[in-house]
Amino acid sequence: MNQLPVQRASELSIDSAPLSHWLVEGLWSDQAVGILGGEPKCCKSFLALDLAVSVASGAPCLRRFAVRRSGPVLLFPAEDSLAVVRRRLEGICSAAEVGFQSLPVEVITTPTLRLDAPKDRERLSNTVQALQPRLLILDPLIRLHRLDENDASQIAALLSYLRQLQRAFHVAVLVVHHARKDANVTRPGQALRGSSELHGWGDSNLYMRRRGAQLTLSTEHRAAASQEHIPLQLTQAGSALALCVASDSPIAEPASEPSTLQRVQQILAGLDQPVTVQQLRKLCGLRTATVCSCLAELANTGAVTRHSKGYQLNPALQSPPVSLSPSIGPQGNGNGKQSPSRPLNSPDQPHICSSGG
Repeated sequence: MNQLPVQRASELSIDSAPLSHWLVEGLWSDQAVGILGGEPKCCKSFLALDLAVSVASGAPCLRRFAVRRSGPVLLFPAEDSLAVVRRRLEGICSAAEVGFQSLPVEVITTPTLRLDAPKDRERLSNTVQALQPRLLILDPLIRLHRLDENDASQIAALLSYLRQLQRAFHVAVLVVHHARKDANVTRPGQALRGSSELHGWGDSNLYMRRRGAQLTLSTEHRAAASQEHIPLQLTQAGSALALCVASDSPIAEPASEPSTLQRVQQILAGLDQPVTVQQLRKLCGLRTATVCSCLAELANTGAVTRHSKGYQLNPALQSPPVSLSPSIGPQGNGNGKQSPSRPLNSPDQPHICSSGG
């Protein structure tokens, strides 16, 4: 009879369950797989490189989080040039007071690496086997495949390969991935682009967010307590740039999230043309009923006007606009003059949200 192998729970080796120990205290579990996520331009790559320097050297990450198990690091930077990667690593080493020349960070220099291609999977596996790194960093996920990130079955297969890599070679795997834009009102893990498989896969996940000039870091672990709103700042000494914890920042006590009404008003304030309910719903990440309720409340205060093409914040309340799409020409009545706006819910228009427009 062909059966699966089993073993009594009390006889399982404790060495095969490393996730009760840290690779970097509070940030990344030993031999964990996971995502370092955030919107574009949130310094995700800087944080990934800081982790690389810390694990490779044993110096505290961000000058704050102790490294519990140091060792070689293998890095594939798919977006940044090798010159930029070197300059950033040198700057972080300077901030961490670590010798750059002897730093055991190995950089994969091939132009492309496709984790959905069997040949490239084999090459990566052979490289990990040969170098035996403590940490593998892949930055970013979007450059590592040609799959549909919203297709759970396709993404699950890719993540399964990385999990097999972790188990076969006892290596921690960190994948840098983008979050959706304007996702600050969403739980960080749920804001990651693509399938929810990405959020569920991680043993340790890190999330970077930006509010104006302020960066914050949140952590999420499968087997440890999480942390939220760790304030970070990008500092410069000469030509060297590095992240550090801004312990004296006023964001250490995080401001409350904007209300749904404020969220809708903020989105409307950044648009230079009317927007439909469905477009606004997608921009805000809210339910249609919630958007309609907010629009009705804004209309009652005179903050919103309904046009033939949708809803728009009154000009006096708008900030510098951002177009939804390139403008083809002025919206008018054919003679170069602008058609006058009609008030919300005027007698010749449907009631707010009644037509889905």
